[in-house]
Amino acid sequence: MNISYSWLKQYIDINLSPAEVARVLTGIGLEVEGVESVEKIRGGLEGFVIGEVKTCEKHPDADRLSVTTVDIGVENLLNIVCGAPNVASGQRVVVATIGSTVYKGDESFEIKKTKLRGAVSEGMICAEDEIGLGNGHDGILVLPGDAPVGMQARTYFGAEPETMFVIGLTPNRIDSASHYGVARDLAAYLRKDRDITLIKPDISSFAVDNENFPVEVRIENRNSCPRYAGVSVSGITVGLSPQWLQDRLRSIGMNPINNVVDVTNFVLHELGQPLHAFDADELKKHQIVVKNLPEGTPFVTLDNVERKLSANDLMICDGEGPVAIGGVFGGLHSGVTEKTRNIFIESAYFDPVSVRLTSKRHNINTDASFRFERGVDPEMTLYALKRCALLIKELAGGSISSQIVDVYPEPLKPVRVTITFANTDRLIGKKIDRSVIRSILLSLDFKILAEDKAGFDLLVPQYRVDVTREADVIEEILRIYGYNNVEVSETLHASLSYTSKPDGEKLVDNVSEYLTSCGFYEIMCNSLTPSAYYDQLTTFPPENLSRIMNPLSNELNVMRQTLLFGGLETIQYNTNRQRSDLRLFEFGNCYFFNEEKGKRNPLDRYKEVFNLALFITGKKHEPNWTSTGEATGIYELKAYLQNLFTRLGLDPERIQSDPVEGKKDLYADGMEYRINDKVIAELAIISQAVLKRFDIRNDVYYAVIDWDDLLKLRGDHRIRHTELPRFPEVRRDLSLLLDQSVTFAQIRDLAFRTESKILIRADLFDVYEGEQVTRGKKSYAVSFILQDTQTTLTDERIDRIMKKLMDAYAKELGAVIR
Repeated sequence: MNISYSWLKQYIDINLSPAEVARVLTGIGLEVEGVESVEKIRGGLEGFVIGEVKTCEKHPDADRLSVTTVDIGVENLLNIVCGAPNVASGQRVVVATIGSTVYKGDESFEIKKTKLRGAVSEGMICAEDEIGLGNGHDGILVLPGDAPVGMQARTYFGAEPETMFVIGLTPNRIDSASHYGVARDLAAYLRKDRDITLIKPDISSFAVDNENFPVEVRIENRNSCPRYAGVSVSGITVGLSPQWLQDRLRSIGMNPINNVVDVTNFVLHELGQPLHAFDADELKKHQIVVKNLPEGTPFVTLDNVERKLSANDLMICDGEGPVAIGGVFGGLHSGVTEKTRNIFIESAYFDPVSVRLTSKRHNINTDASFRFERGVDPEMTLYALKRCALLIKELAGGSISSQIVDVYPEPLKPVRVTITFANTDRLIGKKIDRSVIRSILLSLDFKILAEDKAGFDLLVPQYRVDVTREADVIEEILRIYGYNNVEVSETLHASLSYTSKPDGEKLVDNVSEYLTSCGFYEIMCNSLTPSAYYDQLTTFPPENLSRIMNPLSNELNVMRQTLLFGGLETIQYNTNRQRSDLRLFEFGNCYFFNEEKGKRNPLDRYKEVFNLALFITGKKHEPNWTSTGEATGIYELKAYLQNLFTRLGLDPERIQSDPVEGKKDLYADGMEYRINDKVIAELAIISQAVLKRFDIRNDVYYAVIDWDDLLKLRGDHRIRHTELPRFPEVRRDLSLLLDQSVTFAQIRDLAFRTESKILIRADLFDVYEGEQVTRGKKSYAVSFILQDTQTTLTDERIDRIMKKLMDAYAKELGAVIR
């Protein structure tokens, strides 16, 4: 939100510099994100000065040029060649000096010392269009005879740059979404140590001139429109706004339109109350009806776009049809134009929820909807209406031609809050003098209904829609008292905390560090995603999507069911910027909806799953003089995935893997990893059909880990340290002829059941199936590592153990020892 420093000073008499004002505003919660300079005239008339033409003679070699000498308040006169027909000695003029820039429309040029037909020219005497004060170019601009020679032109014309505060307004502080609102907050703070008067615009001269143009107002939906007021002004002339009004709007980055629309915008940014001016002659039957219309009703808005209305959209209608979307946008055919002679000014209070839903539904964001959807002051409705009517009458002529119509059947009641000094001291952390608290509350327009030794009973001003609880009032007291005035206590309060094992956050950090050390970049994608990604998917059916009731846009209308699409968006974004060799990972939640669940508790329909996703694509490394750039592959990602399992303490022998089935809509090929028949991870090659949707040409390899399930299966894994063994390990190999149905897992498990004391590892190092092996059989070559930590193994002991193993394999697996 933009606030003009000079405009702000119209409502509060202060001598603080812009920097001091910015500091105070930030300290009371209106964070100033920037202080900018806004030029009233393009270029700011930098290098333009007031001069006096001392001599003026015809150019000897050009009939239409004059050679002049001009005094600009420096030691030497300037020689300037001028082509204007009205230049004459004794005139006071505007001079563009050497080095200044002259702007004419979209063009500009720098003034340089030059020669024109042999005569030296050291500047330029300007016409009004050359200094941005008009469009005239018939001759130079001649100033009054008392214009001070040597004065900067920007000072003479009052064109000094405006100082503008850029305030990062939080959603709860809509009371300060205007210059008067900011002045009101600033005054509340400054009243602590000085007398400050808040200057409110005077509307005492408001009076009805005649009743020639009455408009009937009727509210049918009182929940969405508790209050609607309006007044007619007839006989106006629509034209350009005066310079002061144009300057005011430009100082906050707005472009002037015409005097009527500019006044409504001015009052909006002055008082925070949105207004709308209708062409009264276009209001059929001179009626305003506030109501809802049937679903699908077409309506053309001011931007000449036809929109299909929802049955929940609040509409402003005349006697025959809609003329505006209440609190959001006006209609095309009832807006003010150059031909408008009579207007009806609307000033209303609309329900914030209704306005927000309509604004988001139609993707329309206006200054009016911004304020209405956060909650305007219902007591400002009539004041702003009178202010607007008076300004239009002053700037556009005409007369106030109706009584004010104010339909307010059930006035909104202010919030009543009781605060105690005990809670105030506890929450602030300091005991503030009770008289100071009282003074702050009064400066913030709180009405004290009762007070005693315990606290205050208060009425909250209705423009403070965010103050509804005792804690809110205490926050207001602290905000004005000053956060920096609360001393830091010398007492430190601490409590012991216990973190359950395994520590999920610590594991996430450890895995993130490991992946980044392997060249991966962490990404953080939006949990909101387009529903179109899930159309016709069977892996993630659209009916399982968690849909947003009031989406910001159709591109962000559901919660994601998978991290895949966010990663592909990232790959697409980087690939389009010549970064195609990527290793990415993301930790994030995925969201699922099941209509069949939640018969007792509706929340049971929703499930949130925390996943880790890995993506690799492109080349393993940049090509160089020793090697070409080898493309990455699925086995590279598989290695990273298995290393992660090992790093997390999972026993590789517990993890089973099988091909992924039933996900051909996403994967070209893949495999899943299971522990105890629970799928903990998937490894896949993304299908070309999916990549084509994202315009990705390189293969993308993807892995996803169900982090929550993995941690449950991992349990409380601890790293144990032992001293290095003093006695050597021994290796023995066996060649086993087995049925093809026998797996290595069976061989390994049987080995550890047979010898659990000194057998430390069993590995498969060869498998043979061929002509030299009986049909239906296969040959396994298995190594066994034996080690006793207490003594050296003897050959006799080793032979006994190996015989036990061979007997066990022959008896239980039908093995033939080769």
